[in-house]
Amino acid sequence: MAEKQTHTFQTEVSQLLDLMIHSLYSNKEIFLRELISNASDAIDKLKFESLSNDSLVEGKENLAIYIDVNKNKNTVTISDNGIGMTEAEVNKNIGTIANSGTKKFLKGLDEKQAQNSNLIGQFGVGFYSAFIVADKVVLTTRKAGSKVKKGIQWTSNGKGKYSTEKVDCPEFGTSITLHIRKDEAEFLHENRLRDIISKYSDHITVPIMMIKPSEDSKDIEYEAVNKANAFWTQDKASLKQKDYDEFYKSLTFDFETPLTQLHNHVEGNLNYISLLYIPSKAPFDMWEPKRKGGIKLYAKRVFIMEDNEELMPLYLRFVKGVIDTADLSLNISREILQGNKVIDTIRKASVSRILKELEKMAKNKPEIYATFWKEFGMVMKEGVVEDFSNKNKIAKLLRFTTNKSDDATQTGTLECYVKSMQKDQKAIYYIAAETYEAAKGSQNDMATIRLDIEVLLLSDRVDEWMVNNFGEFDGIPLKSIAKGDLEDLDSKEDKKIKEEVFKDYEKVIKNLNKILESQVKEVKISNRLSESPSCLVADENEMGGNMERIMKSLGQDIPDTKPILEINPKHPLVKKLKTKMDDDLAKVLFDQAVLSEGGQLKEPSEFIRRMNKLIN
Repeated sequence: MAEKQTHTFQTEVSQLLDLMIHSLYSNKEIFLRELISNASDAIDKLKFESLSNDSLVEGKENLAIYIDVNKNKNTVTISDNGIGMTEAEVNKNIGTIANSGTKKFLKGLDEKQAQNSNLIGQFGVGFYSAFIVADKVVLTTRKAGSKVKKGIQWTSNGKGKYSTEKVDCPEFGTSITLHIRKDEAEFLHENRLRDIISKYSDHITVPIMMIKPSEDSKDIEYEAVNKANAFWTQDKASLKQKDYDEFYKSLTFDFETPLTQLHNHVEGNLNYISLLYIPSKAPFDMWEPKRKGGIKLYAKRVFIMEDNEELMPLYLRFVKGVIDTADLSLNISREILQGNKVIDTIRKASVSRILKELEKMAKNKPEIYATFWKEFGMVMKEGVVEDFSNKNKIAKLLRFTTNKSDDATQTGTLECYVKSMQKDQKAIYYIAAETYEAAKGSQNDMATIRLDIEVLLLSDRVDEWMVNNFGEFDGIPLKSIAKGDLEDLDSKEDKKIKEEVFKDYEKVIKNLNKILESQVKEVKISNRLSESPSCLVADENEMGGNMERIMKSLGQDIPDTKPILEINPKHPLVKKLKTKMDDDLAKVLFDQAVLSEGGQLKEPSEFIRRMNKLIN
């Protein structure tokens, strides 16, 4: 036996273990579900790998999960003859958390939040749940296809350190022995474990074996304690909502009940089964660039792969579930899936079903849809741009807050907006800002208030990207009230007055253009301001200030563009320029406009100096 090596847990793992042992899991029995699910995944992976290399199974025909209890040693052992792990994989998968989103989430987690968090379900690191009931865990594993002497044993008490050593391992797969704490002795009773398996893991397609009760202690015989049939293949009429919910929780490691599920058996040109769930809570890492999807692909009940982007578009990455088809080869690869007609057809049909279900939910169960929108609304907005073929369907599912809403809650639809438009209104108007308060504040200073025009207030980080690519809804274009001109809002009388005002301020505008030539594209008389002296607007075809700041924060190279400065001829500060052109006042008007749209001043001290000078 090789020398034992001692390692220190990654900081995030230590934090996670501490939270788990002291704060999480009021329902401690879940540890068994987590470990069984991991074992099942390992066997699924071996089945798939062995399709192209049957020597991996080393002559074993029966792949199964075994659970053994040793009351004399106070241990429970969960073992599988699945794919197993190499030493490198053990070090990579146990002792570290690779997901950067997990690290960020843990750093910002306080003790109170931890008590209410389903951390294991969110992180997908169910192995650590063993420490909820055990004060010592020993994992022994050997990669299928490797030599007997290539086994590795991992040992820890969950208190900051773990050890590894190389061992001879006659059987491939993984065995996890839990040394049960004295106060958790209930889990040393076989009947208790059988009940847990029946409750959470009955659907697992791999047999879960336990020793059959017998009066003869020498006659040891194992029996399967789960039904071991694929849940999704069962007749919908025989399943209850509770069954669906329990399967979802075991499939996803989520502790929350899903909002709904879609279970379909399709026969015809294609034969497949899909069981798709819409969760009730967004995963903590939904915005992580490398986040995996949630659909598992099976071919004839054999697990093929998961997390493949070909199965579901990115804007529906929150959808969880299973797709099982008889029309795919068992040795299909991720590369072959790209452009595969079977997958394309299944994906198209699945997306259509999900959108129809959401439409039905919005119509018949608005309170549930409100929950959905709160969790996944920002992601759905991506679909308007990414999924052109379903753009109109997705657009009808969008929700907004407007200048006529009571608060920031997004409840308004584009259909309702169009129905309430003014008689001569030619566009759906919006304003985008970093926050709802900023959008509302900017809009309150616009002419749309005077004209009683409804304006969408956009403050989600995807909003401006969405509307810039939206085009139109129901034949009506979307238009920013902070970009281009708003001449379509002017009456003939307004235009006549504006021409007269321009003549009156022609000299002022000429001088302002000269003073601010390095900062602005041009200076114009505004027909959108009510109270403020000035504002910045973008040219109709250029990026707005808010979008520019977002892109720069993401590290994007943005070409320098100059905004248009609009001045309010009714404001006292602007009127003052008619009497005397003041460089300091001109620059203050520009700086105020920058601040009002949420920008940052290049020279704050100069702004203060100019303001003090004007006040004095």
